[in-house]
Amino acid sequence: MVDKQERGAEGEAFTVDWLRQNGFYIVERNWRYGHYEVDIIATRRGVMHFVEVKTRALGSIESAYEAINTTKRTALLRAMSAYTRTHRYGCEFQVDLAAVEACLDGSFIMHYSENVMG
Repeated sequence: MVDKQERGAEGEAFTVDWLRQNGFYIVERNWRYGHYEVDIIATRRGVMHFVEVKTRALGSIESAYEAINTTKRTALLRAMSAYTRTHRYGCEFQVDLAAVEACLDGSFIMHYSENVMG
């Protein structure tokens, strides 16, 4: 049986592979600033994407979208602000959500939503 932390790491790895296959360049993984964290920072076509990955077991009661509550949104915006202050990039920024479902057979299903806070 896979624990929650291991499932989350597998969901992030799946998301990184998917992003690369879809033309994204991975800039950072698990970037931290104080107590803020961004799962994946990637660029594509002049836009920097701050990707929040939420991995759930298939059929979980709480969906990945429900996990992006007001507290999480505030933390993501603060992390993005800290990153843009400490790294100078001349491009647009946005927050994306990778909602990953872990299936019993070990495969994953992902629903990727761009600019979820824009």
